[in-house]
Amino acid sequence: MLLQSALSRAEQASERAEISLTSKRKNVLALLMAAERPVSAYELADLYREGFEQSVPPMSIYRMLDFLTENNLAHKLNSENKFISCAHATCEHSHGAPQFLICEQCHKVKEAAIDKSIFIELEKAVEKAGFVLTNPQLELKCLCNECAQAGKQTD
Repeated sequence: MLLQSALSRAEQASERAEISLTSKRKNVLALLMAAERPVSAYELADLYREGFEQSVPPMSIYRMLDFLTENNLAHKLNSENKFISCAHATCEHSHGAPQFLICEQCHKVKEAAIDKSIFIELEKAVEKAGFVLTNPQLELKCLCNECAQAGKQTD
């Protein structure tokens, strides 16, 4: 059900951009949504070959990922050079600036939105420092609860 909703949003984004939502783009979105962790374009190319018995070059995967990220259906984790599906890909309402909690041990990622008031303060601090914010996405290195608990048990 969630996949159908995300595919429907992808169809709408394609129509607005006057770009065809090809079956390959749909398949890449489906692979991202099914992935349990962030994946690289090369990993997606391998998953695509395994899942759909068709080879797609990583450069083509990158172009598909560009489309998905531009239309808020996926996110690129810059610190890891990997991609995840948007946690809000099936929502119709707007959300705050994305922040990603990335477990340093198991690499699990959780997307959480920052309250707009906090983001406004952050933006003011950036401007006060003499800079212009070009990407509001935050990536925070953390430990997920499972890895934190496992670490406590080995102490």
